[in-house]
Amino acid sequence: MTSTTPGPSTALLTDHYELTMIAAALKDGTANRPSVFEAFTRRLPDGRRYGVVGGTGRLIEAIERFRFDDDQLRFLRDTKVVDADTVKWLEGYRFTGDIVGYREGEIYFPESPVLTVRSTFAEAVVLETLVLSILNHDSAVASAGARMVSAAGDRPCIEMGSRRAHEQAAVAAARAAYLVGFASTSNLEAGRRFGVPTAGTAAHSWTLLHDTEDDAFASQVAALGTGTSLLVDTYDVMDGIRNAIEAGGTELGAIRLDSGDLGSLAHEARELLDSLGARRTRIIVTSDLDEYAIASLRAAPVDGYGVGTKLVTGSGAPTAGMVYKLVERDGVPVEKKASGKGSIGGAKTAVRRIDERGQMTEERAAVNGQPEYDDNDIHLQVDFVRGGEFLERDTLETSRAYHREAMASLPREALKLLRGSPVLDVDVYQPEG
Repeated sequence: MTSTTPGPSTALLTDHYELTMIAAALKDGTANRPSVFEAFTRRLPDGRRYGVVGGTGRLIEAIERFRFDDDQLRFLRDTKVVDADTVKWLEGYRFTGDIVGYREGEIYFPESPVLTVRSTFAEAVVLETLVLSILNHDSAVASAGARMVSAAGDRPCIEMGSRRAHEQAAVAAARAAYLVGFASTSNLEAGRRFGVPTAGTAAHSWTLLHDTEDDAFASQVAALGTGTSLLVDTYDVMDGIRNAIEAGGTELGAIRLDSGDLGSLAHEARELLDSLGARRTRIIVTSDLDEYAIASLRAAPVDGYGVGTKLVTGSGAPTAGMVYKLVERDGVPVEKKASGKGSIGGAKTAVRRIDERGQMTEERAAVNGQPEYDDNDIHLQVDFVRGGEFLERDTLETSRAYHREAMASLPREALKLLRGSPVLDVDVYQPEG
């Protein structure tokens, strides 16, 4: 468990209308009404069987740093976003309520109460944009990444998507990928900021820089040692493999294939490597992989996967579809009635039923009460903030280990890359009495 020293303010990572609502609420006297907001998704991406909570650790740290500094307040005054009374209220903003939610790395389903914020209306509503931007991005990457890791089996995945995302989103994506089991990332800032192991060697430009492929490989081995990975498809792949072994010897760490029919090339590459005596040289494949491409390579002699674009864009689902809705006001459940975009009123408490085989069979969420449970059930929500006190929270390594346990509890059919409905429906109900 760890706490994080506050850093730069996150207070303006929000939408204009959050502050205008506060300004109006301060005027009409509703700003301090006790309120409960919940973050949840109404549906999973089409055909997905489960989702993975990502970004909770980043979010709680960001809320801890949600304080308006002088420069931000000056901007709000000068641009007349809000009036002087609201600026004064914002100047003293500190979150003083409670936040509970699913642990990072946990599995979620439609209507799972992933995060619950209990405070005054003004204190809680101003966090809406921050909550959703972090949870939606990181959960989308984590959910896609978990499917890729599952498809890869015991072969490692490397996150390589930095050049396909906003520079800060790339850092968050690398963290989310590591959370769900990726072995390493190419992103150095993710290594510095979050301790994610980093990896990388050379691009095609390195080979093209040199007069010959032989020269490029010899130089790379001289600089990085024989354990390096050589990119062999700049020209002819089979010639590239021969040149790689000539440069690095039969103890060369790996070759990388980044184009063409990866399955067929991997078989040909393995045969050639073995014939050259490089039986322990690994084959790493890249080139726009997703979970389906990884699964299709299961029978090929591939030792690892480098994944970029499809991972950092959620493999077709770049947002988790989370919403942040007011579900309780003054202790009374409230709900949105709009067709297809409704919400279930009342604060929820959730448990997940686990059978004797260790697999999840049911998720229950009680409105304003405790759901029935037994010793095998998992209480899904934990405290992150209590009475404005930011509690110690899981490290990334702890969350990564917890995610492995959560994935192991999924029914086997959920791990197949077949389109279907969510593997569990969340039973939301009002306890009797």
